[in-house]
Amino acid sequence: MYSLILHGRRLIELQKVPHLRFAAQNQNPFFAFPNSFSSAADVSPLQDGRKGHNFTVSYLVDSLGLTTKLAASISRKVSFESKANPDSVLSLLRSHGFTDSQISDIVTDYPLLLTSDAEKSLAPKLQFLQSRGASTSELTEILTKVPKILRIKKDKAISRYYDFAKEIIEADKSSKLETLCHSSLPQGSMQDNKIRNVLALRALGVPQKLLLPLLISDHRNICCGKERFEESLKKVVEMGFDPTSSKFVQAMCLVYGFTEETIQGKVQVYKSLGFPVEDVWAIFKKWPQFLINSEVKILNSKKTFLGLGFSGDEFVMMVKRFPQCIGLSAESLKKKTEFLVKEMNWPLKAVAAKPQFIGYSMEKRIVPRCNVIKALMSKGSKLPVMSSVLLYSDESFLNRFVRKHDDKELVADLMAIFHRRS
Repeated sequence: MYSLILHGRRLIELQKVPHLRFAAQNQNPFFAFPNSFSSAADVSPLQDGRKGHNFTVSYLVDSLGLTTKLAASISRKVSFESKANPDSVLSLLRSHGFTDSQISDIVTDYPLLLTSDAEKSLAPKLQFLQSRGASTSELTEILTKVPKILRIKKDKAISRYYDFAKEIIEADKSSKLETLCHSSLPQGSMQDNKIRNVLALRALGVPQKLLLPLLISDHRNICCGKERFEESLKKVVEMGFDPTSSKFVQAMCLVYGFTEETIQGKVQVYKSLGFPVEDVWAIFKKWPQFLINSEVKILNSKKTFLGLGFSGDEFVMMVKRFPQCIGLSAESLKKKTEFLVKEMNWPLKAVAAKPQFIGYSMEKRIVPRCNVIKALMSKGSKLPVMSSVLLYSDESFLNRFVRKHDDKELVADLMAIFHRRS
């Protein structure tokens, strides 16, 4: 394993030199004949009533000072209609020395903690860790970085993962990762292999924020094997993924699980639709989830695009430029494309040239901006190019099309239209 780490570091150094990067990729057999790729299981968010959603958002804003946007995002993963249980969790954490800032980080990363039983579940775990000699500062630092340790039930397991997280954090502080790399790496049980493999990822430079959650990940496949893990890691490194980016971990999750037959089947589907094989891997490097799509999803996506008037070549171009578009629903694609083309009179080729625009929210971006443009056109303005309307931030859009007018009444009307969101 240590030789693999050194091999990986050398390849990563090559990626930093432009002319060597090209040579390294062309000599990499996995670009032409990759083996196993895997899809990570999606975790479905909890579905709750609007009442619970609104209460949760208000609670998170009032109790932790979170922004409304962040609170709304968290409320899609956890929801409650009473403050009794979350209050008890927050009170328990504060009594153990966690600051409000640390609690906010914990809740953002692991919102389901607010639904835990503070007295019967969380308190015994915190007391157990303290009984082993953990100081308040150590306990709060480690659990803030890896809060999902608190969902582990057995004392032995929670102790082991806590100790390993502590070892990595301390090694980072004192630059002792080389010592860890040379140390005797455990192997054998699923837990041992997970720790061993996570350590190998850390030695390659995967940052704490991406690495530590893998210790208690629901995806048992990525870090629990040995030979297969090493093979997958080698492939991802040789493909040139940056270990400091989230794409590296995403690619590892994907590379680990698919059989060669499955992945070659996906490649053939894309090839039959006009994608050169090398482009498939180029798109995979840009957006690893690209290979999650099933054959049915891929074929149906092209059918939808053709049905909207795009050509086969335009479909290929759009996927290359914005691979996420292949995962959009037929309803969403139809609604956005028809709005931009039929209601706003922008040419279909303009949509094909900038496919990222169909990834924007209708309610939050497309409709309010287009309503402002339609209001200006009703007063004699010409239709601007689509990119000038949709590409820039809200602030830039307002400066370009609203605030520049000398007529204060017009500015007020346009601002009202923009904020109406309908």
